Amino acid sequence: MPHASRRADDGIHPATGHRPPRSARIVPAKNWHERAKDKMKLGDHAADILRNGMGSWRFVGGFIGFMLVWAWINSLGNAWDPYPFILLNLLLSMLAGLQGAILLISARRQDAIAAALAQNDFETNAAAKADIEKVMAMNDQQTMLLTRLLGLNGIDIDAASRELAAPGSGPAEDPSTT
Repeated sequence: MPHASRRADDGIHPATGHRPPRSARIVPAKNWHERAKDKMKLGDHAADILRNGMGSWRFVGGFIGFMLVWAWINSLGNAWDPYPFILLNLLLSMLAGLQGAILLISARRQDAIAAALAQNDFETNAAAKADIEKVMAMNDQQTMLLTRLLGLNGIDIDAASRELAAPGSGPAEDPSTT
């Protein structure tokens, strides 16, 4: 058995011993995005979740509500943060610093994803170009074989080409059918 040493997943058909064309191969179950998501670290997930949360109208509305409640409570008699709201200002400054860091982490990750996608596109395009070049080479071989066959049959290749290229040319009609 000549193919016994081959792995089962090498893509070679056991009966023919040939690799099927790329169009007939099975597509992997996971696409690039799913594989990249599986490789993400906990910090990457957290940065994305926080970025998506902080970049929403729900967050903006909730935060405005929080600041209004803070100001209302501290405007009443026994306040822990009286009017200039220095503690609130400190919290807002710390939040802004933390948000900046989270957004930079997320942006860096998005840049890495864009670079990986560009590399994937390049590799796909290079593979497609190689496939197209193979098809064009096969087309050239077939054209050459057809030319040889026409020549062997004594058919004038130039005349046959002109006849096929002439407007209205097509299969000759049988006069007995008209």
